[in-house]
Amino acid sequence: MKIEEEIRQSAFKSEHQKAHINLIYTSGWVQQAQAALFKPYGVTLPQYNVLRILRGQHPKPATISLLIERMLDKTSNASRIVDKLEAKQLVTRKQCPADRRTVDVLITDKGLALLKEMDVLESGEGTGITHLTTQEAEQLNVLLDKIRG
Repeated sequence: MKIEEEIRQSAFKSEHQKAHINLIYTSGWVQQAQAALFKPYGVTLPQYNVLRILRGQHPKPATISLLIERMLDKTSNASRIVDKLEAKQLVTRKQCPADRRTVDVLITDKGLALLKEMDVLESGEGTGITHLTTQEAEQLNVLLDKIRG
């Protein structure tokens, strides 16, 4: 459905304004679709993101600052996310032996198993992204990279 129909706005000041509004709207739409897909697994998108970062680091630990640096949503509270994942026994946290001020975070076997189960979601199925051809997805990637400069 076109953005004009989605937000019931027939005119925009410019194509750039329309693209900006469309990008914001679509981002929210994709996040809602992902949240619905993640709900049966009992994790949120930021929690999933942290688990994926930790799996990429595995078996090495990650620090909270590394998680913050690599997270997709820079506004998320990494410490709170780790607290929630620890409560679900998906990660462990312990003091770094080399630097007592730093906390090491490791994904658990339970966390790895959950991600393995969720790997089917990585294709974007259910988020609309699979409506694009491979060439369109490549073009979208180029355009999104260009927006960020």
